[in-house]
Amino acid sequence: MRILCGMLTLTLILVPVAFGQAASSGTRAVDSAENLRQLANAYYTWRNENDPVGSSYQGLHTWDEKLQDYSESAIAMRRKHLAETLAQLKSMRTDSWAKDDQIDWLLFRSQIEGAVFFDGLMPERRDPQTYTNECANAIFSLIKKDYAPGRTRALAAMSRLKLMPAFLEQGKRNLVEPVRLYAQLAIDSARTGDSLYTDSLATIASELTPAEKQNFVEARDAALGALHAYADWLDQRLSKMAEFQPMGEAKYNYLLKNVYLLPVDAEQVAMLGQVELARYRALEALLADPSMADPNPARSKSVPADEQEFLQTYERREAEIIQFLRERNLVTVPPYLGKFEIRELPAAFKPTSPGGFMNPPGLYDVDNSGFYFIPAYNPDSKNFYIRAAIEDPRPILGHEGIPGHFLQMSISNHLSDEIRREQGDGVFAEGWALYTEEMMMRTGLYPDNSAAQGQILRLSRYRAARVGVDVNLHTGKWTFEQAVKYFMEAGGLDREAAEGEAAGAASQPTQKITYMVGKWQIMRLLGRYRQQQGTNFRLGAFHDALLANGTLPISVVEWILLNDKSDLDAALN
Repeated sequence: MRILCGMLTLTLILVPVAFGQAASSGTRAVDSAENLRQLANAYYTWRNENDPVGSSYQGLHTWDEKLQDYSESAIAMRRKHLAETLAQLKSMRTDSWAKDDQIDWLLFRSQIEGAVFFDGLMPERRDPQTYTNECANAIFSLIKKDYAPGRTRALAAMSRLKLMPAFLEQGKRNLVEPVRLYAQLAIDSARTGDSLYTDSLATIASELTPAEKQNFVEARDAALGALHAYADWLDQRLSKMAEFQPMGEAKYNYLLKNVYLLPVDAEQVAMLGQVELARYRALEALLADPSMADPNPARSKSVPADEQEFLQTYERREAEIIQFLRERNLVTVPPYLGKFEIRELPAAFKPTSPGGFMNPPGLYDVDNSGFYFIPAYNPDSKNFYIRAAIEDPRPILGHEGIPGHFLQMSISNHLSDEIRREQGDGVFAEGWALYTEEMMMRTGLYPDNSAAQGQILRLSRYRAARVGVDVNLHTGKWTFEQAVKYFMEAGGLDREAAEGEAAGAASQPTQKITYMVGKWQIMRLLGRYRQQQGTNFRLGAFHDALLANGTLPISVVEWILLNDKSDLDAALN
């Protein structure tokens, strides 16, 4: 399971199992590490086939012509399979296993617990985005990389387009208790995302024969018509839909401990957010010119003339970051690292990703390249991310690219251990990317009182504000409007960015806590690691060791690097 919350998140095989349920398959699994690995491999194989769009997205193109089956019988089948897998895992006796094998068992269990938990929120019944996201990702996963000739991908896209009208009708039947907020986001996505199905999709259709092109256009138009009709259907029912309902503190704590393996509960996470928010607001105030924390393109020496120049500026600044990392020996950049590119954000994803998103190399990609999708360029935009990128793109670029997500996920994808390769822990992923922003500032990349330094403080400030929003939204203490206002007042965001952030928080529980909680865990581990290493300590060696085992829960990384599992025990007990 990959929960990479600053990136476009794909949830793989979510099946309805009751919260906390431990289903029994009637037999106990054989207690061996080899059996664990066979069970995990069988699960990943089954999952990939049953989530064809997710497979395409991860670079496995065996089922490119299909969409996920959301019929009642298919959901029941997946529910049964996942429940049996979890029951087998829980039946294993691992006390006598080697340390590495025990770690893999804990990791695989957390992956299955995550799938069970998130589907316990019943997205197919409550979240209309389930179906608009499937359609958008079905196309996006075929056009984002040139993994096959254009004609091959266009024919696969046509097959998926033909399935979309019936798929959306199934969605209507499933949505027996839709949530108004999620419906509005789905409406916005369906009504603003036409360019993904027209302009973007047209880039792979040029090699079709005239007859194929006609069929392609007919399938595309039918799919778009069905998406617009779906949006209209939702719009007509908005007034009768349920309000956003929080999961509650008990479920929130279960998620923190059993999926993320965190040694803290909701109350402690909220307190961490308050502490870090106070710290970064104060650090902004201590700047010689506190206004530097608010991005202002007017201060930039050069404002890009157009979209193309804007994208090229990003790539030039990435080269500066890599040179800095190498000169200071701050992290090893492996030779297999692919190209990292900057592209325009498809409109279909804007409602919940106002700042864009990272698309790392997929688990099964032959192509090692990755992308960062940024909002459409507008020099007069009030959007925080656009303003920041014009003035100095390096803080956000380092977070998304190198040494942030792109580097980390590329290393993870090259692990030989399948279970660890599959573990995309969101807390570590976002924590690492946020940590690198300040790490590069403190090691000398950005001068004092510069726009970049101010931006980093503001970015940390609003990531701290995210914590309060996420915890209070999902434990039922705040309304959606309170969350928006908090982002504006505490986080320093404009209303457009604040509404998008709040929508993302409501749609993806715990997504917003991962940044600051992960950074706190890494900073804590860094101090302990330095103390253990003594005079042998080197910062770059710590970073390499931190990334070497994959994107794992940091409590597990502590067990590996320090041979200390106290945080892991605190989470599980």
